[in-house]
Amino acid sequence: MSENTLQHHIQCREGDVAKYVLLPGSPERALKIAQHLDEFHEVARHREYAIFTGKKDGIDITVSSTGMGCPSTAICVEELGKIGADTFIRVGSAGGMQEEIHSGSIVIYTAAWRDDGTSAIYIPLNYPAVADRHVVAALEKGAQQLNIQAHVGLGASGDAFYAKKPAGSTEMKHDANILAGEMEASALFVVSALRGWRAGCIVAIDGNIYLNEKKKLGTEHLFREAEETEILIALEAVKILYEQDKAKS
Repeated sequence: MSENTLQHHIQCREGDVAKYVLLPGSPERALKIAQHLDEFHEVARHREYAIFTGKKDGIDITVSSTGMGCPSTAICVEELGKIGADTFIRVGSAGGMQEEIHSGSIVIYTAAWRDDGTSAIYIPLNYPAVADRHVVAALEKGAQQLNIQAHVGLGASGDAFYAKKPAGSTEMKHDANILAGEMEASALFVVSALRGWRAGCIVAIDGNIYLNEKKKLGTEHLFREAEETEILIALEAVKILYEQDKAKS
């Protein structure tokens, strides 16, 4: 397939997207992130994919929603990568899995527990889903530069939100020091590693899975503040990566 071919699902072609891409799950958050750019325009909107490209401090950045779950995330990343993107940062939400991680916390993933089906089709489960170390370091540095506390460590990605979990599975993840759980990062990490792209993930926490705490009345503002914060950190990380890439070229 020619790189200039219109990509079937995201409805974009070469020239539509930037090297650096921020990946929220929802179209609504994609627009919210795009509104933090100095300028932007809508490139495409098809199915779960809302895609915007613009500039922040002179850096070309694309924002694309992935939809919910690993299948649509893998499709999104594959098609973006075919037309020029090579650095991806998921900017999402998750549930905490340690006692100290509540609504309003920020977590940066170093790797993800592969509890999904999509990445297993790409490669066996004993292949690790690991974030790119340079992206992780940029996210950490971005948080530090903004004087924001972020938890850094392992996450988990699963498929079936409402399915009854096997007895002890949540406790096992807690005991394995998994910080948070969501539904997209494992596919992002695996696909990116296999294709030679860079990927990272930052999430805002909206409840605690281990403590069985869903969004509590009166805590929505904590999550919304964290959502705003993770966007600022992700944009700062892109600036850091851009400067590093420029120095290498």
